Amino acid sequence: NPALSTLVAAVKKAGLVDTLNNAQNITVFAPTNDAFNKIPKATLDKVLADKAQLTKILTYHVVGQKLAPKDLEKGSFDTLEKSKVMTSGMGESYTVNDSSKVVCGNVKTANANVYIVDTVLMPKS
Repeated sequence: NPALSTLVAAVKKAGLVDTLNNAQNITVFAPTNDAFNKIPKATLDKVLADKAQLTKILTYHVVGQKLAPKDLEKGSFDTLEKSKVMTSGMGESYTVNDSSKVVCGNVKTANANVYIVDTVLMPKS
């Protein structure tokens, strides 16, 4: 998906391609290029250059189970980064951590359900 090219580049830079391709039954909250563009360029460049921080942020976008839209109505889910994301909403309108809107949902891939989000999620620590 061309709207996810920054995410794909970040996943490659973090060395997470195989990890994500080999994981079974995951949910990915995938930030769009516009989501990455909301981050000041200097900050984004710094994160992209720091593999450990980049890995922490990217794995925070991945939940170790497949989530259906109904699961997102009011949920708290463990991420691969080892903290939690919170979801809420109903129908066609969902948010993650009260700040990132799901712009396209429940896109199925071989091993994941993908929800495209408009804001990069940041782990608390």
